[in-house]
Amino acid sequence: MELPHNIDSKFRLILLVATRARQLQAGAKPLVQTQSTKVTKIAHQEVNAGLVPFEIFENNPDDNDKEKKPKSAK
Repeated sequence: MELPHNIDSKFRLILLVATRARQLQAGAKPLVQTQSTKVTKIAHQEVNAGLVPFEIFENNPDDNDKEKKPKSAK
């Protein structure tokens, strides 16, 4: 499977297609004209065409590494 130029991993591609397929199933209008009626195939075509916008958020290490106080031994 070839990845579109703006997608960095297969995992991200699958997440984007799945999310878009759920939107289509809920009633969103397709962004491409296609003969297919399967929402996953339509979503995959939309992602490959670069029509599905997405944003990658970087994880801030300060948010996850909260200082834990050591438990005192009694």
